[in-house]
Amino acid sequence: MRNKETRRGLLKTLGSALALDANFYEDARSTPLTDRVAQTIVILAAISHALGTAVVFIINWTAISILPLVLLVDGLSVLLGYYFWTLTIWLIGKLIRQNPPSYKDLLIPIGFAYAPQVLNFLTLIPLLGEPIELILSVWSLLTVVVAARQGLDINTAWSTVICLLGWPLVQIAIGFIQEAWSGF
Repeated sequence: MRNKETRRGLLKTLGSALALDANFYEDARSTPLTDRVAQTIVILAAISHALGTAVVFIINWTAISILPLVLLVDGLSVLLGYYFWTLTIWLIGKLIRQNPPSYKDLLIPIGFAYAPQVLNFLTLIPLLGEPIELILSVWSLLTVVVAARQGLDINTAWSTVICLLGWPLVQIAIGFIQEAWSGF
């Protein structure tokens, strides 16, 4: 019974995060166990990304012997991207706000904002993989803008500027890692 409640709660959380519900992001830190749920979403996003990479490797008959290493690096790139992007948002937020939330407090709403990346396994669809990946990236950018706005208690314009400073770096780093592995 408890597992069903947990899954239902996770699905509701994912739905609210995906819908760009500002109230959800506003209340994110005051909900019990939010740090674990946010971490779970980021981990699911990393697994989803790695799953897509694994299937592409297998379909292309790439060196299966290095697949575990590729999956590890791919998943870690998503996790590191999350921490790096949150760090850039937090550092810039400290410059424009006198009493910004702690870095840890900002990890929660940004973690929820990674909800679109849980759908990254859809990039497996032939001919639609790259467009889906682009849509998910932009969707994640929009969710992070809402999360940063609510988490830092700033207006949308500032939140957009802050998020746009770190987003290209994360996209380039993940793209670089993917391209580096695609050569194997």
